[in-house]
Amino acid sequence: MPLDTATRTPQANTSLPPDAVEGDGGQVFVTLTLADQLCGIPVLGVRDVLAEQTITRIPLAPPEIAGSLNLRGRIVTAIDLRRRLRLPPAPAGARRMSVVAEQAGELYALLVDQVAEVMRLDPAQFERNPPTLASAWAEYSQGIYRLETRLLVVLDTARLLAIGAAA
Repeated sequence: MPLDTATRTPQANTSLPPDAVEGDGGQVFVTLTLADQLCGIPVLGVRDVLAEQTITRIPLAPPEIAGSLNLRGRIVTAIDLRRRLRLPPAPAGARRMSVVAEQAGELYALLVDQVAEVMRLDPAQFERNPPTLASAWAEYSQGIYRLETRLLVVLDTARLLAIGAAA
């Protein structure tokens, strides 16, 4: 994945996402899109990025659980982030990608519309969630970055993977 560096005029830094990689060049995120919204997940939380996979539905699972998939012999629970964030379903026939993350020794695939790039961002640019951010997004967001032409919402992987909390 290409590396992009976003540079902007510093703004007040309120607090940093705790699991973003920090170094001399800033924080590193894997960026993805959901319903045309740019989002970021700290790169340390990402185990794999997968093209569209065959997903087997799990009976009686919560609605945000799309099912399970097989990743090199391991069963991975697939979470539909559109449902999790209360967005409309993906268009029929749309190809979706998976961002694989691990929590408590279990693998989870976060179904997204598209995975974009790895982006290094200046920690001084990180802002708290604006009060106008929809509650469904604020619940799973650590904060935002205002890029030149877009807003990047930093997703909290641990909250996204806390399935029982959403019910």
